[in-house]
Amino acid sequence: MRHLLTIAMAALVVAGCASAPPEPDPRPARSSAHERSAADANARHCMALTMYWEARGEGRDGMLAVGWVVLNRVDDHRFPDTVCGVVYQGGETPPCQFSWWCDGRSDRPTSRAQWDAARALADELLTVRPPDRTRGALFFHSASIESPWRRTRTARIGGHIFYQ
Repeated sequence: MRHLLTIAMAALVVAGCASAPPEPDPRPARSSAHERSAADANARHCMALTMYWEARGEGRDGMLAVGWVVLNRVDDHRFPDTVCGVVYQGGETPPCQFSWWCDGRSDRPTSRAQWDAARALADELLTVRPPDRTRGALFFHSASIESPWRRTRTARIGGHIFYQ
């Protein structure tokens, strides 16, 4: 009896070792380059919308400064780690991170020239990374309002004041 039990156990061990590897997944693998390309396109769109709606009248420096706030937040552990995550943080109702996102108005750009400029600057910011003139700012507001913020002011660029 003991001999039969030993043979049965040995057969189970051998059977377990001889099992075939799992079949490969028949679904085609998604291209990581394709996924990166889609993520890059989404990031550019989110960045361009934010630069357009927050600083479209501020010219190149003003739009880049707003874009740098988004990128600085992406790099800060207190905020989401993607451009779109930062832009849409807080939902479509106040409090949200960027006023254009939760103001109840259409998010469709109205000026073709300024939209084209915002898209080009978003692309430049995300690929070339020109110098951050905000000096690491995470927040900004219009210079036309008084703010009780007790944050470190880093720059005034165009019509905005930037803070860490």
